[in-house]
Amino acid sequence: MSAKNLQRFGVFLILFTFWLVLSGHYDALHVSLGFVCAGLVAFFSYDLLLSGTPSAETPRKVWRFLRYIPWLLCQVFLANLHVLHLIIYPRKIRPRIVHFRTNLNSDLARVMLANSITLTPGTITMDIDDREFYVHALSDKVAKDLLAGEMERRVSHVFLEPESVDIASNESKR
Repeated sequence: MSAKNLQRFGVFLILFTFWLVLSGHYDALHVSLGFVCAGLVAFFSYDLLLSGTPSAETPRKVWRFLRYIPWLLCQVFLANLHVLHLIIYPRKIRPRIVHFRTNLNSDLARVMLANSITLTPGTITMDIDDREFYVHALSDKVAKDLLAGEMERRVSHVFLEPESVDIASNESKR
């Protein structure tokens, strides 16, 4: 089996497993639809997930990504609690646009950071211009947590990129 077909098969397995876990329907119709959809997406867009040829670093990146997911889920849970707090005490809502420059090199790492920010309640990545991020933050606490750079550091760890500097120094208030 060629490396390209092996990549497609790996992406297919990831997508099909994800489909099975999230769908909750295990009858023949749903499983076969999931099989076909995962196959089509893997065939046409496997290179979006696995760009380039697999290297010796790929298993390490996959392992680090699997360790990143529970941390992100915990952050989503904590952010939900904060948004609930803001609903109860609305005068603490202070929306603002946070601007910072990231040191992430790969496009996939920047997309993962942007999606992680947007998945976290209270923040929305509005725009990415090369390495410049523009994020809407619902409160001062959310903006401060974002500017602390922990999420960027964890994403850079997943992609084996050098540690980034403190992004709080790059922030400009609007």
